[in-house]
Amino acid sequence: MIYLDNSATTKPCSAAVEAMTAALTEGWANPSALYEFGIQSARQLRDARNKIAGALGAEPDRVFFTSGGTEADNWAIMGTAKRFGKKNKHIITTAIEHHAVLNCMKELEAQGYQVTYLQPDKLGNISLTSLREALRPDTILVSIMMVNNEVGSVMPIAQMAKLTHKICPDAVFHTDAVQGFLKVPFSAKTLGADLISISSHKIHGPKGAGALYISPRFKSFPALLLGGGQENGFRSGTEATPAILGFAAAAADCAESFREDIQVEQALLSALVDKLSVIDGITVNGAHEAPHILSLSIPGVPTQNTINFLQDHGICVSAGSACAKGHRSHTLTAMGLTPEIMDSSFRISLCRNNTEEELNTLVQVIKTEILPRAR
Repeated sequence: MIYLDNSATTKPCSAAVEAMTAALTEGWANPSALYEFGIQSARQLRDARNKIAGALGAEPDRVFFTSGGTEADNWAIMGTAKRFGKKNKHIITTAIEHHAVLNCMKELEAQGYQVTYLQPDKLGNISLTSLREALRPDTILVSIMMVNNEVGSVMPIAQMAKLTHKICPDAVFHTDAVQGFLKVPFSAKTLGADLISISSHKIHGPKGAGALYISPRFKSFPALLLGGGQENGFRSGTEATPAILGFAAAAADCAESFREDIQVEQALLSALVDKLSVIDGITVNGAHEAPHILSLSIPGVPTQNTINFLQDHGICVSAGSACAKGHRSHTLTAMGLTPEIMDSSFRISLCRNNTEEELNTLVQVIKTEILPRAR
């Protein structure tokens, strides 16, 4: 199998599997227990937080575990709305966010909030100018993704956060960094974002774990779950230690080879774009600035047909966002692409395990099996 859908999920690395296995078979005590067995589990949990904070460039006591990126996004957005209460109700986001953000915005709009959706250019980029023009005295939140999960555009988050805080000092800046964490360089301490969402299963960790970084700027923030006071009272409930320890092992493993990995991915992606760009009948969509995401279209061949043809040759690709089944891409729609391009689009997403030989096979199958069907 040639797996090219790493933006949907990644294969857990051996370090993550080993850490989870040990947590399930040996260190399975409740971290809140006051006897030595539980205290050992609490130490492992603390070590996991330190590892993830190290990979994120964050203060360990500002990293709070969640069930994944969706929960972290929901907490960031709904928590901010709750934090401001009835004071001001203007929010800024983009038209190309993940649905974990967009559906929160729909919910808040139903509650009377006004949401401004920044529009991308034809490459899927959001400009600083559009953000500047949208900021208002009553803006309470700006939520902009770091890397678009469909076309790989990379947003200037540091500049956007700085601009937001300059014009609206009280506003909260959140970034969904699920596709950016350990894929593009950044440090939470210097990025300027108040809230940062990350996920485990995008970096070769298990599903079911993620985290929200909450800046030291906030001495308090609305709790996500109420109960026994875990996660410093922000997210109560017994911690999912196997998933968290797997997440930490994956983060440490990826952080160790991060620079080398993104260079390899970028080289593979650039070579693939060069090969595909000279083939008549293939369209490259968007910026593909991130080292691992590429959107393509073969006009005349519906997306599902392409997926099926590639699957027949053992190649896995995506229709776009794995979380938007059966719908035309809202990202490509916002970019203003034609229906013919959108309805034939598919996404290739790489990881450090992919090879040049795999991508050569992809190109060959596209040329010999799929393109003839477009003519």
